[in-house]
Amino acid sequence: MWQAISQRLSERLMFTFDITERVKVHGGDISECFMISDGDQRYFVKVNQRDFISNFELEFENIRAMRESNSVFLPEPVLVDTTKTHAFIVLNYLVTKPLDDAKASYQFGQQLAKLHRWGEQKEFGFDQDNYIGSTLQPNQWQRKWCRFFAEQRIGWQLQLLTEKGINLVSTNEFVDVCKDLLSNHQPRPSLIHGDLWHGNVANSAFGPICYDPSCYWGDRECDIAMTELFEGFQPEFYQGYEDEWPLELGYEQRKDIYNLYHILNHYNLFGGHYLDEAERVVKQILTY
Repeated sequence: MWQAISQRLSERLMFTFDITERVKVHGGDISECFMISDGDQRYFVKVNQRDFISNFELEFENIRAMRESNSVFLPEPVLVDTTKTHAFIVLNYLVTKPLDDAKASYQFGQQLAKLHRWGEQKEFGFDQDNYIGSTLQPNQWQRKWCRFFAEQRIGWQLQLLTEKGINLVSTNEFVDVCKDLLSNHQPRPSLIHGDLWHGNVANSAFGPICYDPSCYWGDRECDIAMTELFEGFQPEFYQGYEDEWPLELGYEQRKDIYNLYHILNHYNLFGGHYLDEAERVVKQILTY
């Protein structure tokens, strides 16, 4: 496998890249991640089974879409390809550390707000479906935000639960509840990261950096809400965002609906205590 990766990368770079160093690094729960080097250049490689190629291809395109905004900083995508047995994606490698510095956190908040203000899309969705983790994420274009999120986010995850034999709540009735709660909120479509927890951001010599996007055009509050779901972001991050583009009234209520999507997805991916958390949030939403 590594010989094939070296050959494909050499063809893309147009010079011979022989892997002389390969170090496994932390990079999530779904793919194996490595730093590879030829003694001069270093790259970050994620590897998975060959049928995972569509996930990597969409990640490659999502990174390119976000980089076009010239707002937040993401590693440059270099190559996505397959060997006989595996799929892989290659990105520029950067030395990183946790985003726990006040100045860098404030800067990232401002950069994220600029991303959210970039572009002039009129509808919600994306040109193709993509993935949140390894779960398919539908992105059919929709003019009404309340319908897009209630059906393609909450409804979709509840459907996946039902297919597992778990009936957490009546899907159709709860989708209608979410639709009603969001009906008076009409955000402008923003290009959002889509999976913005603290494990997908870091600090580098070039400033704040983010990666592993699951982006689509949606409500910018979805990104902010997820930063609160698993915590890990500094107060300065939120101050930087607010100074650039303050959130609208009603965010605290909408936050529960937006984060329920990720809680349901985590249960569909990993099982465990996330179902109890989903039940709690569903009950909370039904009281609104």
